[in-house]
Amino acid sequence: MQNRIRVFSGNSNPALAEKICNNLNIPLGKAKVRTFSDGEIMVEIGENVRGRDIYIIQSTCAPTNNNLMELLIIMDALRRASAATITAVIPYYGYARQDRKAAPRTPITSKLVADLITTAGADRVVTVDLHAGQIQGFFNIPVDNLYAAPVILEHLKNKFNGEDIVMVSPDAGGTERARAFAKRLGCTLAVIDKRRTGPNVAEVMHLIGDVKDKVAIILDDMIDTAGTLTQAAGALKSHGAKRICACASHGVLSGPAIDRINDSTIEEVLITDSIPLPQNGKDYSKIKVLSVAELLAEAIRRIHEDESVSSLFV
Repeated sequence: MQNRIRVFSGNSNPALAEKICNNLNIPLGKAKVRTFSDGEIMVEIGENVRGRDIYIIQSTCAPTNNNLMELLIIMDALRRASAATITAVIPYYGYARQDRKAAPRTPITSKLVADLITTAGADRVVTVDLHAGQIQGFFNIPVDNLYAAPVILEHLKNKFNGEDIVMVSPDAGGTERARAFAKRLGCTLAVIDKRRTGPNVAEVMHLIGDVKDKVAIILDDMIDTAGTLTQAAGALKSHGAKRICACASHGVLSGPAIDRINDSTIEEVLITDSIPLPQNGKDYSKIKVLSVAELLAEAIRRIHEDESVSSLFV
C-alpha cells in the first residue's frame, strides 16, 4: 500500500491530512501550494507520482473560492504528472446549499462545482455528510458520502449515559437525521418548526415533542451563523429543557456564530474537524471538536484495496 498510495493536502485543513496519514502509516506527500501577490495560486508537486493512486485532502470551506481553486489546480498538476488515479477527499463540500433553483434565474452551484472537480481530473470523490444527498447525482464519477454519525454517537453515549435525553431537529428537513440518532441512542425525538425570513435568517415558530426536564441535544448537519441553533436553544429552554447541547458534522461558524453560542444557554457544541477552527482569538470553550481522520483513513484504505465502503455509511 505504501508504494502505490500518496496523500496530498491543500491549505484548507493540513492538520486533518496529517492525522489521516498517521492512521495510514504513510508520510504526507510533498507539495508546495503558494499564492502570488496578485492572488493567483501556484502548485508544485515535490515527488514522483507517476502510476500512483493519489488522495487529495481539501475541504472547500472559507475562503471557499481559494480552497476550491487550490483543489482544482492540485488535481491538474497531478493529472499532468501522470498519476494513475486521483480521489478528491472533501470532508466539507462547499456550495452544497445551492443544490436547486430556489428562485427564478438562480444557479445550481453545487452542480457547477461537481463539473469543475470532474473536469479537473478527479476519478472519485469522498466526502462527509453532504447537505443534500442528491448532490451525489451531480457527479458522473463514484461518490462516497460518509457519515460522521458513528464518531458523534460514540461521544454522546459516553457523555449522557443513563440520562433522560431527547434528540431535537432544528427544522423539518433534519427530522430523518435526528430520528436515526434517536433510534441508536434509544431516546425520544422532538422537532422545531422553523420558518426562514431570508438568507441566514431564521425564526422559530413552535416545538413538536416533549423536552420538559430532559437533556435536549440539537442535531444539524452544519452550523453556519448559529442563528437557527441559538433560536432553537431558546425555544427548548422556554419549554422546560433541563440542559441543552448541540452537535453537527460541520462547524462553518461564520460571522457572529461564536458570540451567539457563547451568549446562549447551550452547554456544549460538538463538531468534527472537517473544517478547522479559525485562529481568530475567539473563545471556543463551548466547542468540542471530534476527529473524522480515522473514518476517512479507513475509507481511503478500503477504496485503495478494493474493499467495500458501505459499512462505513452507518
